Amino acid sequence: MPFAPPPQIPPGAEYITLGAGCFWCTDAVFQQLPGILSVTSGYMGGQRPNPTYEQVCSGATGHAEVSRVVFDPAITSLEEVLQAFWRAHDPTTLNRQGGDEGTQYRSAIFYNDQAQRAIAEKSLAEARRRFVDPIVTELTPVAEFYPAEDYHQDYYRLNKLRNPYCRAVIGPKLKKLGLED
Repeated sequence: MPFAPPPQIPPGAEYITLGAGCFWCTDAVFQQLPGILSVTSGYMGGQRPNPTYEQVCSGATGHAEVSRVVFDPAITSLEEVLQAFWRAHDPTTLNRQGGDEGTQYRSAIFYNDQAQRAIAEKSLAEARRRFVDPIVTELTPVAEFYPAEDYHQDYYRLNKLRNPYCRAVIGPKLKKLGLED
């Protein structure tokens, strides 16, 4: 199965890699935010090089499903991207989002440098004040990013009318967040 090319990071742009459950769901959210230049589904945080979706879903690779979010800092800040991250999933459930269960669905922020780490730590501290249950989100240095197979890219937009998961899970999430379905 062909894999997507790595995301291009234009000059002046920044990126962050986020795990927030199924990447089909998070991609559909991040693609609609102002200042987002691209969102690429992929895998990060595991031991196996070049994992496939089937391998990641087995739980044996240690990878999380992630979204590499490239943004224009002149339009949106990392703080704003992270605010959307906290709203887009439940960071208090360990290795689970809704009906999706396994370590590949863990909540994680993969930061690129100490400046991003500081922003992520501040964002996490602010999020802890909003959630009753303890937050289980990992703050981890960025690791090798493996773009997911082509059919996972822009999944919701391309499949929302024919995939029941899109209609039952992603559509309601977008509506709850006030985004376009």
